[in-house]
Amino acid sequence: MLRLLAALVLLGTLTSHALAQDGQRSECLAMANSPPHAVPVSYRRIAAKADEVAITYAGHSTYYIDTPGGIRIATDYNGVYRTGRLPDVVTMNRAHATHYTLFPDPKIPHVLHGWGENGQAAHYGMRIGDVYIRNVTTDIRRYWGEDSGGEMIKDGNSIFIFEVAGLCIGHLGHLHVKLDDSHFAAIGRLDIVMVPIDGTYTMSLDGISEITRRLRSAVVLPMHRFATPLDEFMRLIGQQFEIDRRGGERTLRISRDTLPATPTVIILDGV
Repeated sequence: MLRLLAALVLLGTLTSHALAQDGQRSECLAMANSPPHAVPVSYRRIAAKADEVAITYAGHSTYYIDTPGGIRIATDYNGVYRTGRLPDVVTMNRAHATHYTLFPDPKIPHVLHGWGENGQAAHYGMRIGDVYIRNVTTDIRRYWGEDSGGEMIKDGNSIFIFEVAGLCIGHLGHLHVKLDDSHFAAIGRLDIVMVPIDGTYTMSLDGISEITRRLRSAVVLPMHRFATPLDEFMRLIGQQFEIDRRGGERTLRISRDTLPATPTVIILDGV
């Protein structure tokens, strides 16, 4: 009886995670929490299109995501790292001024802070054009690095998740803490994940490598690198990941159909 009750509670928790403020459903959570081979009809419909998403590395922790429907997103946007036209959506995190700006261009329609106000956590579950955007909050240190001894700010960082063209794309932000089971349950499936690999200002390489292994995304896009030896990162995440260096290429064009069969770390130019 106790096991049955626990299972019902867990099912209710996962269902509530999958439904956003506006009542829309997260297909990535639905995929992660469904029984094997039970693929939601709407997810199959989106995946069947095999539309390409373009992901461009701009610098530091900023990637630009261009969706098939013409929506442009910039992650950890500070207004400095720019490429192409102005984004329609920008996400930010509260680490320091290279991850946010309080004065974004007023022509940007959607500015999403990864932190809340008045002690409340930020919470997003919204559809903008052809992309569904949600977040999972984590605590962040007031000063850089997981071992800095700085004061913790509750829910000061957001892992932003972008669901588009059948792909589940996650950006870990300025991650300072290890993720627990509740975080992984709330994140769900990630086909593509952007991870900070500086090894100092965010998490240790051991810590971020453990998270990367558990997420087991098809594509890992490093960011926030500084002078991190890529060979050391690759050694830590394990032999199950391949490495693909894209010298001279800053943009990855990818669809559900072209995801690598083996988990792969893709190093875009500039990283």
